[in-house]
Amino acid sequence: MADRLVADVMVERLKAWGVNRVFGYSGDGINGFMGALRRSTQGGGAESGDSPGGGGDGVEFVQARHEETAAFMAVGHAKYTGQVGVVTSTQGPGAVHLLNGLYDAKLDGVPVVAIIGQQSRSVLGSAYMQEIDLLTLFKDVAAQFAQMVSTPEQLPMVLDRAFRTALETRTPCVVIVPHDIQKAPAPELDQEHGIIVTAPEWQPSRVLPHDDDLARAAEVLGDGSKVAFLVGQGAKNAQAEVVALAQQLDAGITTSLLGKPYMDETLPFAAGTMGHLGSTASAHLMGNCDTLLIIGSNDPWTEFYPKPGAARAVQVDIDGRKVGNRYPVEVGLVGDAAETLARLAELLNGAGGQSDGNPQASSPQAQARKQWRAEVEEQVRSWRDLAEERSRVPASPVNPELVVRELSGRLPHNAQVSVDVGSCVYWYARQLTLPAGVPAHLSGTLASMGCSVPYGIAAKLARPDRPVVALAGDGAMQMAGIAELVTVAHRWRQWSDPRFVVCVFNNRDLAEVTWEQRETESEPRFPDSQEIPDFPYAGYAELLGLTGIRVDSPEQVADAWDRALAAERPVVIEVLTDPDVPLLPPFPAGAEKLDGMRSALSEEGEAGKGAAALLDTYAGQEESRS
Repeated sequence: MADRLVADVMVERLKAWGVNRVFGYSGDGINGFMGALRRSTQGGGAESGDSPGGGGDGVEFVQARHEETAAFMAVGHAKYTGQVGVVTSTQGPGAVHLLNGLYDAKLDGVPVVAIIGQQSRSVLGSAYMQEIDLLTLFKDVAAQFAQMVSTPEQLPMVLDRAFRTALETRTPCVVIVPHDIQKAPAPELDQEHGIIVTAPEWQPSRVLPHDDDLARAAEVLGDGSKVAFLVGQGAKNAQAEVVALAQQLDAGITTSLLGKPYMDETLPFAAGTMGHLGSTASAHLMGNCDTLLIIGSNDPWTEFYPKPGAARAVQVDIDGRKVGNRYPVEVGLVGDAAETLARLAELLNGAGGQSDGNPQASSPQAQARKQWRAEVEEQVRSWRDLAEERSRVPASPVNPELVVRELSGRLPHNAQVSVDVGSCVYWYARQLTLPAGVPAHLSGTLASMGCSVPYGIAAKLARPDRPVVALAGDGAMQMAGIAELVTVAHRWRQWSDPRFVVCVFNNRDLAEVTWEQRETESEPRFPDSQEIPDFPYAGYAELLGLTGIRVDSPEQVADAWDRALAAERPVVIEVLTDPDVPLLPPFPAGAEKLDGMRSALSEEGEAGKGAAALLDTYAGQEESRS
């Protein structure tokens, strides 16, 4: 074997791009790359911080239990660190399994590079074992860049382009490397005809809107008397600017689900998350504003936006393709959120848009804004009271809202949170107040079950000195989480802070879909599709050498969190929750759904009576505040 192979060049290029961790599952099609990863980490060493688990200068390979969860780990790595997540797999079935995680990256806009093996070039086209057309397979998910390496000389250039494209477009990119290419001797490249020598280099551009567009946007915002902000994940690095401008305009703020971690929800004018799983305060804010500023959000819940024409709108986004994508905006500003908002604040201040210490502070418009701010703050207080009240509604045996409510205030200031898809997302959105700086991530746009434990593992590997809390439904755990607890059990002794808490909402039902059937289809629950097998999640944790805590009464919830967050090893909290707690949208949209939901529940007979009673309780609570 040659001293240096193309596979070694692959690892060297990853290191040049700052990659220290690759997630995946091995197979014959990627064995050459596996060998190079092994060689890069020879010498051993304990896991620490951002250093790989092997040698200090190598690239660590993290073995998942399935290629799909490996892809979720790569997405999680990108979301928690801001770096490119890298995943690898063999050809054929391994490659197919990556698709779900790669679509998660595409739809939530994070950079991921997938390095995928392929059969040797000499057999391609022969219907060889595990041979599938990988470029066609990844044509949509990796629309920005997917390439098969055809010669050893091509490899560095293709990897460089994949990383640059992933970073520039915030999408997944795919590099396919046939087995024989991986084993080929590494070439020495000279700049000559037919050979391209590239560099592993990329820097973000500085993007700002034109002055005329900023002036038009400032005019729209300055004319508003009831201003609302919709804040998405694109405001991650503009949190101070968002709050300052909201103060200047006496605006209320709501967030998309992906924007929730980037807003201090303790502020009196923070109305919580918007949309179907959002708060009553956000529904009031969006339904009654006359001016809307959308900042870094592409939230699809358009029925919860102001009615078209009811509000003048300005949108700020770094990606011009998203401007005007969800609402008919009057002015679109393509630019960095922080710098754009700071410039808008300057223009509004110069135009008399700041009410304090300003000659126009007592103008009719200024007074209208103050009244609007007071109205928003009253709605926020009412929502917080309602959220507290709902968490205390008796359920059989435990109200899931209480489970998350009790986590608020207990969540460590340095925690990292992952959330799965299902009804637990509603309780996260409505009941969990995140301390400043605590990241929380989920499969927001693809909404794929099974992401929380893989995300949590990626977060923990990136920062092993910080505790992780994962919220997951029983359906998501059975889909992927149970298997990845094996990975947690395999790795936790290497973490400087061993706390990795998985809270499982065990209600023996696919509750979100059950309520969707009642709400959107006016259909009763279909047990054959919705009932899932019971499973001893806490007992399984104990079998793996972790700690299991089973909760079957509301009085046990607080103590379970205290024990888990003080434990010296990972913990699975299994809470027996009530699937009948309704996933009622905030009013007025929720009120419009009641008749269909009640009709569906009436068809369920005796089995639907508990859910019908809880639905009436929730509806009555909202109506009393209307």
